[in-house]
Amino acid sequence: MDRDTLKDLIAFLAVGKTQNFTRAAAELGVSQSALSHTINALEARLGIRLLTRTTRSVTPTTAGERLIHIAGPRLEEIEAELAALNDLRAKPTGLIRLTATEYATQMILVPALARLLPDYPDIQVEVVVDNGLTDIVSERIDAGVRAGEQVAKDMIAVRIGPDLRMAAVASPAYFAAHGKPKTPQDLTSHNCINLRLATYGGLYAWEFEKARREVRVRVEGQLVFNSPEPILKAALAGLGLALLEEGQVRPHMESGALVRVLADWSPPYPGFHLYYPSRRQPTAAFSLLVEALRWRG
Repeated sequence: MDRDTLKDLIAFLAVGKTQNFTRAAAELGVSQSALSHTINALEARLGIRLLTRTTRSVTPTTAGERLIHIAGPRLEEIEAELAALNDLRAKPTGLIRLTATEYATQMILVPALARLLPDYPDIQVEVVVDNGLTDIVSERIDAGVRAGEQVAKDMIAVRIGPDLRMAAVASPAYFAAHGKPKTPQDLTSHNCINLRLATYGGLYAWEFEKARREVRVRVEGQLVFNSPEPILKAALAGLGLALLEEGQVRPHMESGALVRVLADWSPPYPGFHLYYPSRRQPTAAFSLLVEALRWRG
């Protein structure tokens, strides 16, 4: 079926439904003469009369009735499906893939998703827990979560959490046996628990700052992990000194299970941000997620 026939068929169905050229023309937004010309062209193309016209009425012929009963419901189904597609476009739905550190997932993402997802059952979220610096474009991930200073300049970044601080901690038993470091340089003589980041290029160098003086220390020790959680457990077990997010160790510092050192060398730094490519066209679901995560503190 060519486009002209389909357009003419829609015009015919409007006339057949209303049995009035004036009302049908108003529905279609065309003039009566244009509508009459359209119906004439359709009848000529089909080689059969579809309407019986008098000065007082317009009624379908037998062929016209048949066409109404056959084509009418099918076009209504098509219109309903198009309306459903429009609703689907406006309705938040689909899969969103994120990458985030373990700490950000626990402290930021899970609480926000617990508030968002119950109201939007058609949204799915997959979180890839990764403590490295994943290339979200090559990995086809919609967005990532990292500290503000780690976000590339060509990304859109939305702040989703408060400032962060790192905390150098160890158990009381460890410090009783080895003493406490007084400067970052003293860490080189301590048994430190290292973090290996696959995409970082090796072991993470511990970073400190005081009075705008930045210090990076390559620490050594018996243990290396690729995730903060086992580092925390090892520190609690007295196996060495760890550098972790302050929020992750705060309960243990408050209980006395861990003791903090070098606190004056750990100033706040920009908190977690959700980042994604600037060329990304946000879906309704993604826009909802961004607003659910946006930091308003």
